[in-house]
Amino acid sequence: MEWIPSWAVPTALGAQSLLPMTTSLAKPRIWLFKTEPAVFSIQDLANSPDQTTFWDGVRNYQARNTLRDDVQVGDLVLIHHSNADPPGIAGTARVVRAGYPDPSAFDPKDPHFDPKSRKESPTWIAVDIRLESIFPEPIGLPQLKAEPRLAQMVLLQRGSRLSIQPVTGPEWAIVDRMRRPKRRG
Repeated sequence: MEWIPSWAVPTALGAQSLLPMTTSLAKPRIWLFKTEPAVFSIQDLANSPDQTTFWDGVRNYQARNTLRDDVQVGDLVLIHHSNADPPGIAGTARVVRAGYPDPSAFDPKDPHFDPKSRKESPTWIAVDIRLESIFPEPIGLPQLKAEPRLAQMVLLQRGSRLSIQPVTGPEWAIVDRMRRPKRRG
């Protein structure tokens, strides 16, 4: 049986759901997390203790809801460097801790501090991720756009700016093939 992400299943109205649905029997889902490499790069993740860090500072309600409700331990992550030249996918990670209150929201010295967020009712959520791989070369946005089979990828849609985005299994497989050096035969 082939796995089809729940968010890719057409709804009763014929449109696709925008966000994954959580099921306890679901296989690991796949996400794309955006980061600015000048702030936190995949190399910073590689240099973190146990190559693990908390993914904090998400300050968009839709992305927050995804972290809180849908991102689970074991899910796969593509790490995308935005504001790079060119922007692109730099590697992969895996979620090792599901959503919990984002500690940066409570720290007045942190740039992501939110005085309205309360520990008893947190506004913002973080997850922990562990590095899986760094690509030999990032897969740049122009390369991704040139691949016709990725035409429906959320990242490549006009106006798509969310920092946490779903990725389909077939998209993951294409990106995985793109990152591997081409064999000469």
